[in-house]
Amino acid sequence: MKVFIEEQRFTQTWLVLIISISAILPIVIICNEYFKENTKMTTNEFLFSTLGIALSISIIFIFKLTTRIDEKGIYYQFFPFHFSLKLIPWRAIKLAYVRTYNPIAEYGGWGLKGGFPFNKKNGKAINISGNIGIQLELKNGKKLLIGTQKETEIKLVLQKYKNLFLNN
Repeated sequence: MKVFIEEQRFTQTWLVLIISISAILPIVIICNEYFKENTKMTTNEFLFSTLGIALSISIIFIFKLTTRIDEKGIYYQFFPFHFSLKLIPWRAIKLAYVRTYNPIAEYGGWGLKGGFPFNKKNGKAINISGNIGIQLELKNGKKLLIGTQKETEIKLVLQKYKNLFLNN
């Protein structure tokens, strides 16, 4: 049987630029203070401050969305919120299809999103970038949208497994 796997990270150019630019100002201020002739900033304060900024801006790059589709169902993992893949078995899925969505208007942006104050009727979304996703409508009434950058491949895989959720 066909196994589909996709991994996504926050590596958009615009995001990297915004994060880089927002880090420059505090680092410049800290460096100016530290290298003043009569500074009261210690070397430890300088190191911890610059390290703190570097860590806080780089944390976004540890996020990773993994999607796997096989004969058992659809798996997803949004690290660091999920430490292992979460399985949605085919028998729990009423509908699964690929759709275009508006991440900001429907879910409030990218990441692990959904619910109040955004359209709760849309359910939850797990996405990294773009506006294409796998829309899951579960038999328990819940909805989950999983973002994808591989629209064509996802459509083919869902078509292959369509009978597994339509016949249950």
